[in-house]
Amino acid sequence: MKYKILTFICVILALAGALGSYFVLTSPEKTRVNIISDGKLVRTIDLSNHSDEQFDIRYRGRTNTIEVKDGKIRVKEADCRDHTCVKTGWLRSSAMPIVCLPNHLVIEFAGEEGGVDALAW
Repeated sequence: MKYKILTFICVILALAGALGSYFVLTSPEKTRVNIISDGKLVRTIDLSNHSDEQFDIRYRGRTNTIEVKDGKIRVKEADCRDHTCVKTGWLRSSAMPIVCLPNHLVIEFAGEEGGVDALAW
């Protein structure tokens, strides 16, 4: 019984280490982000040396409030119905940009030339 518990603890620790290594190795090293509204590049921000700021992006009378803080970016508020863009939180990965479909807004890490077009409206 004692060896089963010890083996279980070792397996859990090994899995936690592997998972932690995965997140460290796949974390984005990119600091430049593109803000795209209705298929057009509105702004590029280098998060590594950008001061804290809030600004609005408007699309057909609706607004998304973008927040840049402590080297991170997110949609703080939005006039869309589902608020998926707000719930996404801070941009963390090139694999998962912040998207507001109703307001035609995409925030993604820059430098993804040659990749799949994120905008297909």
